Amino acid sequence: MAESRIYQAGENLAEGIASVPKDSLRVLMKGNEALAEATIIAGCRHYFGYPITPQNEIPTYFARRMPEVGGCFLQAESEPASINMVFGAAAAGVRTMTSSSSPGISLMQEGISYLAGAKLPSVVVNVMRGGPGLGNIAGAQGDYNQAVKGGGNGDYHCIVLSPSCAQDIAELTLLAFHLADRYRMVVMLLLDGYLGQMAEPLYMPRLRSDYVRPQQDGYVLDGAEDRTGRKIASIHLGNGNHGLESHVRQLFHTYEEVQQNESRAVIEGLNEGAEKADLLLCAYGMPARLCREARVSLERDGIRVALFQPLTLWPFAEKQLLQALEGVKESSQGRKEILVVEMSQGQFADDVKLHCYGSNTSIRYYGTVGGTPPIVSEIIKKVKQYA
Repeated sequence: MAESRIYQAGENLAEGIASVPKDSLRVLMKGNEALAEATIIAGCRHYFGYPITPQNEIPTYFARRMPEVGGCFLQAESEPASINMVFGAAAAGVRTMTSSSSPGISLMQEGISYLAGAKLPSVVVNVMRGGPGLGNIAGAQGDYNQAVKGGGNGDYHCIVLSPSCAQDIAELTLLAFHLADRYRMVVMLLLDGYLGQMAEPLYMPRLRSDYVRPQQDGYVLDGAEDRTGRKIASIHLGNGNHGLESHVRQLFHTYEEVQQNESRAVIEGLNEGAEKADLLLCAYGMPARLCREARVSLERDGIRVALFQPLTLWPFAEKQLLQALEGVKESSQGRKEILVVEMSQGQFADDVKLHCYGSNTSIRYYGTVGGTPPIVSEIIKKVKQYA
């Protein structure tokens, strides 16, 4: 079993795949733009998408950049068309991607399930907005369950990566394409509208000079001359029900490997030899940034707080969460305190509770919905209430 991957803020999140040239000039980009340029760096030359706020900078960027690098940008007639074009490109063995926002991703769920059933590597980006339904165009995190539980039909998973700043976005984009190829899976980058729209400086990562894309042997439709023909499909009608059963069990064998090897998290405020924390904050995406600000303010007031920020929402970084929990002291009631901060109605908190089941923890929740971000002063207030 692989060791738990624990990072500190600012570390290279695509270690072994990319390098981050810190001696180069920083660039100022929106999160959406950083994602698009990192996609070009990853070697993706086939993008298919349909416009929707707040992710429109992604297709706009590709409309200019893809022709410059000899790639294909195609604005499809709809979201279902986009995801099925991704299916075709992935079947041909090229790196391919689509992006959308919450209602558009919902329309893609059938195609995502088809990609998972056909074991086709691809990257899907969701820059989340408020919901349900059309909701509004502000950033939110209400698509957590859809992403990590599988929004389409059948038994399947996508790898789900969650950045918290433009630097994370660029690095995790490179990681996304690598993991998609390595495991022949759909990898979803789950952002929120605030991260996509926010402009901030970053060092653009580069693939390592010795990086080699995982082999695409055995499934690519590249012409059957001098070899047996291949078929890519998500339908399995042969051998009665046993054919599909065998296929799904093979999928889950891969998922178990991903769970063992690819969970990642950033943990802050737990230094070896230091006093234990009074409380553990758990957050991903934009709320993780706000928790960092709250943590600094709280420590000035003498309240020690640690932060657990999962980079992989699926597989859930359970080992890292439990490691972080070891660095939290027990309260006078003999329990450890966790405060989950998110921009949804407790979807992430439910998973934290699930993975802490049986431990002596009190898991509190502070969330906002409808496109309103958490307030730092409220995070501080609730930490002081529970710590």
